[in-house]
Amino acid sequence: MTSPEQFARLQSAMSRAVKAHWKAFLFEGILLVVLGIAALILPPLASLAITIFLGWMFLISGIGGLVVTFWARNMPGFWWSLISAALAVLAGMVLLARPMQAVLTLTIVLGAYFLAEGVATIMYALEHRRELTGRWSWLVISGLVDIVISFLVITGLPSSAEWAIGILVGINLLFGGATLIGISLAARNSNT
Repeated sequence: MTSPEQFARLQSAMSRAVKAHWKAFLFEGILLVVLGIAALILPPLASLAITIFLGWMFLISGIGGLVVTFWARNMPGFWWSLISAALAVLAGMVLLARPMQAVLTLTIVLGAYFLAEGVATIMYALEHRRELTGRWSWLVISGLVDIVISFLVITGLPSSAEWAIGILVGINLLFGGATLIGISLAARNSNT
């Protein structure tokens, strides 16, 4: 367990690190904002780029998830973690096999992945509710959000496939970048 003093020291160390490297955070924030705006302006091109990028990310994270799942195979929720990791590997292979045709495929795969991930997250939370005490409810909420995103993506097919992924990622990049810019400027101006 972390004591309040240890938490305060950790928080102070993190604040010092952000203050020391505020320019790097600012640069990253600006880069994310520019990429987000570009994705919002050219959603079909962004969707294609995201298809290729996500293909690799799903493949790599799925392989990592399989390794970790087998490493911790005695933990509760093994089968749900295994299913989630296997779905990520499968999604990555599908996206990388035909990137030019995969914009629609990405929308379908992403919708299916969010649905499966949402169900797996909810099941994992329910299986771990004793160990996670009050925090298991956050996992349930995360699973429900995944299911809602799945519904939104799938019900808009096929017309939404061209722009939906680019728009969603553009918004995410824009807000993430703005957050980093705000954090870096606050760290630069802080007195601690």
